[in-house]
Amino acid sequence: MDSQINLMSDTVTKPSPDMRAFMLNAEVGDDVFGQDPTINALEKMTAEMFGKEAALFCPSGTMTNQIAIKVHTKALEELICEESSHVYQYETSGYAFNSGIGVKLLHGEHGKINATQISSAINADYDWLPKSTLVVLENSCNKGGGSFYTLEEIKPITELCMEKGLKLHLDGARLFNVLVETGEKTKEVGDLFDSISICLSKGLGAPVGSLLIGDKRFIKQARRFRKVLGGGMRQAGIIAAGGIFALENNIDRLKIDNDRAKDIGKLLGQCHYVDQIRPVKTNILIFDLKPEFPVDHVLSKLEEKNILAVQFGPQTIRFVFHMDITETMMEELKIALPSLLDAK
Repeated sequence: MDSQINLMSDTVTKPSPDMRAFMLNAEVGDDVFGQDPTINALEKMTAEMFGKEAALFCPSGTMTNQIAIKVHTKALEELICEESSHVYQYETSGYAFNSGIGVKLLHGEHGKINATQISSAINADYDWLPKSTLVVLENSCNKGGGSFYTLEEIKPITELCMEKGLKLHLDGARLFNVLVETGEKTKEVGDLFDSISICLSKGLGAPVGSLLIGDKRFIKQARRFRKVLGGGMRQAGIIAAGGIFALENNIDRLKIDNDRAKDIGKLLGQCHYVDQIRPVKTNILIFDLKPEFPVDHVLSKLEEKNILAVQFGPQTIRFVFHMDITETMMEELKIALPSLLDAK
């Protein structure tokens, strides 16, 4: 085989030689003092992309999400999100630990919720209920199999939040995978949210970093919380340069990853060991195995073929496609998957 085919996540990408060279030549300074010109340039660039006033560079998407929750809420309040959301599933209950708030979970469709559901979930103003103050949407939806909201689906949620006085945050870790599918513009997205988090180290291919985007007042407070969480970095322009390179060079090519996920999804639909495939919308492919094929066994067989993936449920496996998957690897996948297990 060409080399290891790592489909565990799009976080496994390594910076390209051109990105490494760009990072090596980055001008740096002390970011805590606001003196790193490369970080300043990245923050300005992303804020302008989304039509917002300011942005904040952080080490991770978990940190940007947690800072947004902290700024938008106070203790004894509550956020509303879909039950499979990253902020609930994969951030170590940070909403409770960092912000002292509760969470109300809604059962959506492939990770997506709507304004009617949210409206019904907003608590009345009783002393014995937490105050509903924040809604968090995830786009694309990781556990939803890469499903996504369109702008037309988000607009009623934005209008509801404005009417009810709730803030609206977007966990846009894989937002650009969505935008290359819909053709929608970043500034159109920015108009609908109070704050936005985007990740640079997934499909965009940078080694580290996420950005939190909002108005100046929001980002000023966010910067204080970044410091208290230990996220104030010094000469971090070296890694911020990877983000600039990624945003300038790697957005359009995300369509390749999305299309490859769809191609392999069609192939898996013909494999005898696959029971069901979630709708493939972007670069994430989630499939369920038939009961007679234990997930550990299938993962082991994949690894024998030099294919790495992750378990995503009792009988569920996730593939994520990214820029380090080559055309040769795709051909190897197309050969390996149909013959992976003997028919029963």
